[in-house]
Amino acid sequence: MNKFEISRRELISSTATIGAASILFPTLKLSAGDTRELKIVDTNASLFQWPFRRLPLDETETLINKYRALGVSEIWAGSYEALLHRDLVGVNERLAEKCHETPELIAIGEINPALPGWERDFELCVQKHNMPGLRVHPNYHGYKLDDPSFINLLKLATEAERFVQIAVAMEDARTQHPLVAVPDVDLAPLPGVLLDFPDAKIQILNWKPRGAITSQLLQHRGIFLDVARVDSTDGIAKLIREAPENRILFGTHAPFLIPEAAMIRVAESKLNEKELRSLLSGAAQSLNRKVL
Repeated sequence: MNKFEISRRELISSTATIGAASILFPTLKLSAGDTRELKIVDTNASLFQWPFRRLPLDETETLINKYRALGVSEIWAGSYEALLHRDLVGVNERLAEKCHETPELIAIGEINPALPGWERDFELCVQKHNMPGLRVHPNYHGYKLDDPSFINLLKLATEAERFVQIAVAMEDARTQHPLVAVPDVDLAPLPGVLLDFPDAKIQILNWKPRGAITSQLLQHRGIFLDVARVDSTDGIAKLIREAPENRILFGTHAPFLIPEAAMIRVAESKLNEKELRSLLSGAAQSLNRKVL
């Protein structure tokens, strides 16, 4: 049995004791003289409680223990509270405090440019908390990607050398509460918006890449994608090989999804060493050189 033939049941039952990374990648063949460890960075996680139901890993300590068992050494985390809270100063304060307590956590500030005074929230994220990136939820907050407020946020983030994470979806439409039905973010306006921001860096989270829009987005050198919702056993490999180098990042959408799910898809993708290192940490370094 090679590293890609392990059963999903075996992985899930073994992570608590010996770690998923050692199971999935035990025989990774390193280049001659290469002694680097296989660093794993999850660029798409959230802290605190999902608003609509409890999740098995929504306690931060439980989530971190799971990550440690999996061999993940760095986690970029936003906050579920940002979806429905209007007081994002408090949301980001709690997020920054929790991340400060845990060395693996990197706080990603939450911004809602549809709220009055959001520029102050941005300043606090950048100047007080020194957050390397900002996360937005346009579908939950009611604006489009060509809205002037989002364009202004993108301008400020680019000037401050911060990246922006756009969460396309948080939950499948089929399982949403009927009174809070939230469609996926429409990415169609983004390529046109980016024409005015050649130095912007944007990571698109929880998206299932499809159609011509994928190639249009990846033509911009500052667009990065995560793999949390990439379908099929060959989906990740196909995306990596079609995209420019170091543009596809590892993300799990934990704790809404169990982090093992993304690791299994990576293992089943049968990536070579260069592709694997790029996905698990190298592309994250390209997006955010200030953190790694």
